[in-house]
Amino acid sequence: MNKSELTRELATQCNLSDAEAAQYVDIFFGEIRKTMLTGGRIEIRGFGSFKMKDYEAYTGRNPKTGESVHVAPKRLPFFKVGRELHELLNQ
Repeated sequence: MNKSELTRELATQCNLSDAEAAQYVDIFFGEIRKTMLTGGRIEIRGFGSFKMKDYEAYTGRNPKTGESVHVAPKRLPFFKVGRELHELLNQ
């Protein structure tokens, strides 16, 4: 499912116009983005949680040439599935 399919499903199930549903979906994802940018954690009970993980810089290796390369530090989002969703998917 992509964002437009989610918007369409929300509009159908909640009797909203497509524009209203799109606005609600944009607000939802915008708040998730904002929280993650500030280092916050998002927890949706029964679904899972999102948080940012910080990775240190390190010296890697180019697999094609074998040359050492510097890899800059980075922040990546991390998702951990909730227990209820995990159990549902593994029935």
